[in-house]
Amino acid sequence: MEDLSLDSCGEEDAAPGTKGWPAPQARVHFRVTRFIMEAGVKLGMQSIPVATACAIYHKFFCEINVDAYDPYLVAMSALYLAGKVEEQPLRTRDIINVSNRYFHPGSEPLELDSRFWVIRDSIVQCELLVLRVLRFQVSFQHPHKYLLHYLISLKNWLNRYSWQRTPISVTAWALLRDSYHGGLCVRFQAQHIAVAVLHLALQVYGVQVPAEAEAEKPWWQVFSDDLTKPIIDNIVSDLIQIYTMDTEIP
Repeated sequence: MEDLSLDSCGEEDAAPGTKGWPAPQARVHFRVTRFIMEAGVKLGMQSIPVATACAIYHKFFCEINVDAYDPYLVAMSALYLAGKVEEQPLRTRDIINVSNRYFHPGSEPLELDSRFWVIRDSIVQCELLVLRVLRFQVSFQHPHKYLLHYLISLKNWLNRYSWQRTPISVTAWALLRDSYHGGLCVRFQAQHIAVAVLHLALQVYGVQVPAEAEAEKPWWQVFSDDLTKPIIDNIVSDLIQIYTMDTEIP
């Protein structure tokens, strides 16, 4: 029987740094989601299916202790399940071979022997476990579509020179992608994450939104009425922790 975790993924209105996984668990999840992203690229997955795989993985370990199951097996099952959810189905054989190459660079594809079938059966059985633990709720609202619309609006607000000389769009998309290394996707609303990564991208390049001082409310609240500055600070704080881990983990 699975070991239910006492640690939740936290709520988005909590103070920065007070929620989420303990540091050792966070490092495990960072490594495994990095594997999901790299394997997803090699499998030819688009950004949304990869994001769904990460979200499935993170949501699973919000419910289950990380020591109860092999995180990499859960990750492989999350890739397999995400392909179905996002209508970009993957063959288990491809997932197994890509994973094998990830852990054993330069190795040949596995033969269709007993070891292969054991791994395949484990992925399928783990997929059923994930579905049961998540109560078959494996469809997610991702921040991508919101960020796209917000970037278009922001581009119209800023003068052409400010937009062209700073890679705000590229940086915002990179921040969004990297946010899936942590549990932000299951802790925060999609709209809030989209605004927060855009807010951080503007801060990085010191770009000010025109007429913000004279406006009745902050530009980011125009995009999301229920968004508050503490929520933005929470998301930015979590992002900074992710990048800190990136410098510490080989």
